[in-house]
Amino acid sequence: MARLVARVAADRDKAAFAMLFDHYAPRLSAYLQRLGADPSLAEEISQDAMAALWRKADSFDPTRSSVGTWLYRIARNRRIDLLRRARGTTVDIDDVAAPLDDAPQPDEAASAREREGFIRRAMKSLPPEQVSLVRLAFFEERSHSEIAAETGLPLGTVKSRIRLAFGRLRRSLEAEGVADVS
Repeated sequence: MARLVARVAADRDKAAFAMLFDHYAPRLSAYLQRLGADPSLAEEISQDAMAALWRKADSFDPTRSSVGTWLYRIARNRRIDLLRRARGTTVDIDDVAAPLDDAPQPDEAASAREREGFIRRAMKSLPPEQVSLVRLAFFEERSHSEIAAETGLPLGTVKSRIRLAFGRLRRSLEAEGVADVS
């Protein structure tokens, strides 16, 4: 992904931007909706973040963060700016009495840690070839094509192993009683 951003920065490569947009815009919108933004606002903010990528691609530093982290930070900051404007200038966003809407509550944080534990245990039950592909796809944000090129596996094999891994993860999590694993 960093290579695509470099192409956007250097050559204003529209094809590279389109690939980045197709990959990140839906993820940013879903992230913002999880933080409480309504779908139309989430869409608007994710488009703003992608427009910022287009305008500021040359300021991206792959040694400081991944492309995903950079874009999520842009989207999060844009959302905070909108919250500030909506609340007016009388609210200090750093005021302890006015926490950010996206700050996890203690019960949510505990639930997230518990769910993370379930996922870690479920990942350990996967065959090593599936674990490595899931890590590349979701923790390193690589596309299936990039994974196929990097591993030397056929694209269909990459896709089917990831699909099988998700099926196994879903069954493991459902067996643990973890809700909303779709």
